[in-house]
Amino acid sequence: MTDDHTDETDGREGGALSDGRTDGGADEEEEPAEGDPHARTPGGGVTPAARDIAPAAPEEFGLVQTWWGDGKGKTTAALGMAFRAAGHGYRVHVLQFMKGGAASVEDVRGEYNAIAAMPGVSYENSGHYGWHGMADGTDEVDHEARAKGGIRRARDLLAAWESVDLTAPLPLEGDPEDGAHMLVLDEIVYAANRDLVDPDDLLELIESKPDDLELVLTGGHERPEYLTDASDLVTNVRKEKHPFDDGHRARKGTEY
Repeated sequence: MTDDHTDETDGREGGALSDGRTDGGADEEEEPAEGDPHARTPGGGVTPAARDIAPAAPEEFGLVQTWWGDGKGKTTAALGMAFRAAGHGYRVHVLQFMKGGAASVEDVRGEYNAIAAMPGVSYENSGHYGWHGMADGTDEVDHEARAKGGIRRARDLLAAWESVDLTAPLPLEGDPEDGAHMLVLDEIVYAANRDLVDPDDLLELIESKPDDLELVLTGGHERPEYLTDASDLVTNVRKEKHPFDDGHRARKGTEY
């Protein structure tokens, strides 16, 4: 039997839909109709389409963002911005604190694999295996040592970038020392809340960052009051309901 609703454009890019729109073919941009007021907007009324990624420079970077709270999604939001920036051709580096691995999940992280395949994004990890404050057999002193090592690494990167023009395009596959337009310090707020790093050291990092660097800080369940005035954006990711509360374990593809 033939399905009367079969889409004859299956398998083709940019097939027409019933209302005259397109299905988002990567090479198509829908031009605005004559007289469309959207044509006078910055986007010109043109429907966005995927384009090749080439080195570019942001025009308005330089703010400090803090993402904290007891809800799931802080790292997810930060990495989402990292991928968005990289999609525009901007250089992004991610330095993770705390997350060195855990026996409760497999030795794989989906975000690491995705970053490795994405032009313009690099990452490194300063976390210690296990999780601080948990009875998982790891040494708390090692957690502190790795966290302090992460702070030193962040200082070194910022110092190296003082001589880099962050208003210019940067090589997408360059070394982190060669510069970045966005730096994500993932879980650094969590490390500071747990006294693994001194909050004053984090404030010092903010003070010493290049003017044109977008700095993104994540982590922690307790409100980081000391970051309120130092940040341009503060988001509290609040939990209303979480499957962990019902005994669910971390799931591949959502938590790791």
